Amino acid sequence: MWAGAALVAFSAQIAAAQEAPPADAADEGDAIVVTGSRPIAESEAAALQVQRNSDSLVTVVASDSVGRLPDQNIAQATGRLPGVAVERDQGQARYISLRGAPNYWTTLSFDGINVVSPEGRDARFDSIPSALAAQIVVSKAVTPDMPGETISGNVNIITRSGLDYDGFHLSGKLGAGQTELGKRGEYEGSLTVSNKFDTNIGEIGILVSGSYYERNMLTDNFEIDWEQVSNDRRPGFESRFWARETENKLYRLTRKNYSISGRIDFRPDPGNVISVRSLYTIFTDDEARDNYIFDMDDRQGDLVANTAACTGGTTTPTTSAYADACINSPFAGTVYGVDINQRSTLREFRQSVFTNTIEGKHELGENWGLKWVANYTRSIDDRSVVGETRWDSPSTRTLRPTVAYDFTNNNLARVQLFTTNQLSAPTRFSAGTPVTAIDTFTKPLTSFRSLDAVDPTKAYTFKGELSHDTNLFGGETTFRVGIQYDQRTKINRERELLLNSAAQFTAAGIGTTYDQFSLDIPFKGKIPLGYTFRYFDTEAMRDYLERAKTVRGFTPVSGNHYNVRERVLAGYVMANSKFDWGSVVGGVRVEKVTNRGRSLATIPGVVGEIEASSSSTLAFPSLHMNFDVTDDEKLRIGFTSGAARADYDQLRPNVVVNDANQSISGGNPAVKPERAYGVDAYYEYYVQPQGYFMLGAFYKRVEDVLYNSRRTFGSNALDTNGVDRSGYAFSGITNGGTGRIFGFEAAAQIQLEPYVADLGLPDWMGGFGLTANATYNDSEVKKPAIVNALGVITSPERRVPLPGTSQVVYNVGAYYEKYGLSLRLQYQNRTTWADGFADDLADAGDTYWADDDELDFSARYEISKGFEVYFDASNLLNNPGRRYSDPSNLLNASGIPAVRNGQYTIEWEQFGRRYSGGIRVNF
Repeated sequence: MWAGAALVAFSAQIAAAQEAPPADAADEGDAIVVTGSRPIAESEAAALQVQRNSDSLVTVVASDSVGRLPDQNIAQATGRLPGVAVERDQGQARYISLRGAPNYWTTLSFDGINVVSPEGRDARFDSIPSALAAQIVVSKAVTPDMPGETISGNVNIITRSGLDYDGFHLSGKLGAGQTELGKRGEYEGSLTVSNKFDTNIGEIGILVSGSYYERNMLTDNFEIDWEQVSNDRRPGFESRFWARETENKLYRLTRKNYSISGRIDFRPDPGNVISVRSLYTIFTDDEARDNYIFDMDDRQGDLVANTAACTGGTTTPTTSAYADACINSPFAGTVYGVDINQRSTLREFRQSVFTNTIEGKHELGENWGLKWVANYTRSIDDRSVVGETRWDSPSTRTLRPTVAYDFTNNNLARVQLFTTNQLSAPTRFSAGTPVTAIDTFTKPLTSFRSLDAVDPTKAYTFKGELSHDTNLFGGETTFRVGIQYDQRTKINRERELLLNSAAQFTAAGIGTTYDQFSLDIPFKGKIPLGYTFRYFDTEAMRDYLERAKTVRGFTPVSGNHYNVRERVLAGYVMANSKFDWGSVVGGVRVEKVTNRGRSLATIPGVVGEIEASSSSTLAFPSLHMNFDVTDDEKLRIGFTSGAARADYDQLRPNVVVNDANQSISGGNPAVKPERAYGVDAYYEYYVQPQGYFMLGAFYKRVEDVLYNSRRTFGSNALDTNGVDRSGYAFSGITNGGTGRIFGFEAAAQIQLEPYVADLGLPDWMGGFGLTANATYNDSEVKKPAIVNALGVITSPERRVPLPGTSQVVYNVGAYYEKYGLSLRLQYQNRTTWADGFADDLADAGDTYWADDDELDFSARYEISKGFEVYFDASNLLNNPGRRYSDPSNLLNASGIPAVRNGQYTIEWEQFGRRYSGGIRVNF
């Protein structure tokens, strides 16, 4: 359907047959058929029909609506719905946040079966091609048949079935394009073939589908790490932060998504169906990264602490001048004899999901029904690094550059390079001649590293549900009783090959100068670097790896090994009652969760495998009431509950103890789930003959908030050989206090076609339509005070927003379709959101992502029945992604006045516009 699905019959009843929980089936007479003349309008009507007939709060993306925009993956497609915000990586939508909640509150499922992402609980949606889906159902109201870890909602991807079509069906897409930055290619294609057979034993539907997408790109990037310098003690030092290092990460990327799926459905009669389906999707990220780091604080120890105010500048500093407030400011100045840390990295990341399901739905007599499902999913997160070479400046100051920096523009970190001259006094230096080509500075090879890291996750799910229809309290009621068992095991194993001495380089025959390792190709980006460089040769990196293997083998990185198994046994009861005035859905789900983790502990005097386990039993009640105010108006009120569990790597029991620093780091298998309780109230108006308006409010209370923290260990569990480690500083996942999030949503869809005649407008104007939605959030959680091992409060107790929460998220889209032509322009925006919260001022405070927006355009024209051409343009505004540090919250909590201004940029990237076009066929 994604490839020219304009001629595909699409009905809400079929969607219900595929079980798009919790959306209920529409009546047969309400079926919407997408005929092709108005694919956007008709697919939106199909989606609204499923939404309208649902007995809980859902929003839906119908297949053809997604196909009209350059929505290559599920994250981008879903991000256009009300209350949905996306987080991007390299300009590509990756994670989904619902109604401002953290992204790990959103679960992912295929045809109603939850799937663990290769990364863990943070479901990645960029690894799922949109070509797989017939429909995307976003459930914002949790029902008892959903896992308890679904707090803010579930994104359910409904796959296609051969029973969806009358007989043979073929659809496909073939296209190509180019990215503006670097003029690199983009390619995509998909093909779906299905058939439905009427046999003597019933109907059989067979469908096979495949898709491929490749995107070659570059990035413009700079990053700055800020710090508070202990030797800077002149007036104002409390709110002064210096650039510990500034760097450029210059990527050459090739990202690919490809998938293959197959499905067989057998329907012997209208009351029984058995489905067998298998889906394999792969996301690869091949990355060649040239990284130039200017280590500004390499000589900060030369600065002598002084509490006096500056009385005048010094033209010949006695130090490198780093963090010298009398000579430089944090945002502009000169540092003498700076160490260049150059990194050349070739990574080949690969994430895959292989999910296999057998499912049955049966009518048992007149009022009884049975549904059962068994699923096996294997996810793999391959984080391997082919090779990373490190090239570092020697210790001799005059062989290093002098760097003049200018960070006054928070959208540009500008550096200028000079040679470094030593003056008569041994500790005095000056800037020499300007240097443009950075590789003229001496930077010998200091290490070569390769990493083999493949993390598999195996998951088994078994679910059965018995239903019974009866009359209760004057209404038709369906009782449902279900049981579900999930077992998930995630394994982490790493092996590393490391050469870090001249003797090893010689033995392996590896060159130690960068000229032997680089290409004579100029910089292809557009950001003004202030210097020129040479890209590293990826084939040379592969050659270095083969040579390195002749000297050393891969050795286990045992401190990062773990095996975490999670078992969830759940039972639920629920009822769905329909009355003349509306419907009620309510019930409770009870889950017993058992975790077992194995890993290696590194404790002085003790190195070996340890095991830890924990279990908990929680109940999750929910209730949803839907009132039919009129035939076209609905009022929905709901109560939900859920619990987010820590990720698998955070539950590992391994720890590393450092007695010298009196510190402990690692997992925390005893951490409690993050509990949430919420209420919703929504008003929906379905405009006739077609249109939609929605206004809603929501509130959630959160307890035992999960966050990464540094605190006193407070336990004697790791005491050995008479050493008391209860007072050591522990860093890892922990529980905080309580919090809440509330907000409002609004959405509207309208088409001009039904009103053209009444308004006396010409017929061609009937092709215009408009969609818009907006969400406002306000969140606050209590972050406990942080006390270090010496009993000093480094961070007072304070109130902070939930991570990942934008205060405002909105989408506005306009389209025109008539006479075979479809045009659409879509704008998305989300305001600043928190990325992380600091426990002290060492790194300049809390971190935030700045406002993010994107403007996309698509056009298609139907040349003949079943054949069309298309053109897509993405990221037309080409605005950068920017992350920054903000010390104001910590400073104000400590009684030091500060103004939030976002000046401390820590990451900035720009990716360029993208254009593509091609053909779609549908027969």
